[in-house]
Amino acid sequence: MADSTRKLTDRRVAFLVAPEGFEQVELTDPWKAVEEAGGTPELVCTSSGEAQGFNHLDKADTFTVDQVVSDVTAENYDALVLPGGVANPDFLRTQEDAVNFVRDFFDRGKPVAAICHAAWTLIEADVVGGRRITSWPSLRTDLRNAGAEWVDEEVVTDQNLVSSRNPDDLPAFCAELVEQFAENVHSDQSASVPS
Repeated sequence: MADSTRKLTDRRVAFLVAPEGFEQVELTDPWKAVEEAGGTPELVCTSSGEAQGFNHLDKADTFTVDQVVSDVTAENYDALVLPGGVANPDFLRTQEDAVNFVRDFFDRGKPVAAICHAAWTLIEADVVGGRRITSWPSLRTDLRNAGAEWVDEEVVTDQNLVSSRNPDDLPAFCAELVEQFAENVHSDQSASVPS
């Protein structure tokens, strides 16, 4: 039997955040899950330097940005994670490079995982129509208006999209994203390193 802790060996996973305002645990828990599965997480941001995490409304830790979103595409990665927090996706959905980066994963059929308010960025990328999805409850109407079927469940997988509602769902979200990232990455879609 294969070593289940190495499911994502040689897989690069982008974590897209705004410079500040993301829910820290929605970055750190999936990041740890990707690392423990043998994958390589990279922090992608709209600007270089540091990105500020939050514990709800309180500033938490800062994280070093690995790549600026304008310098990479989905071709450089095998999968994408979108942490939530209210300010994070609200800012990202106003940034053309970030929205195009997200859409590019869907255009290439690569797996994406979004939690909490991250669905706002998915709506702006116009990728939720016809999909079954969950999110923070206040996004229910926005998602339905964008053509999605919103459900109140711990974790939902629809095609290449994994979604969850809030930090309480992180254990299920992390387990499911590792499974989906391992299953849905094909050899012809292997990531290339940006130059």
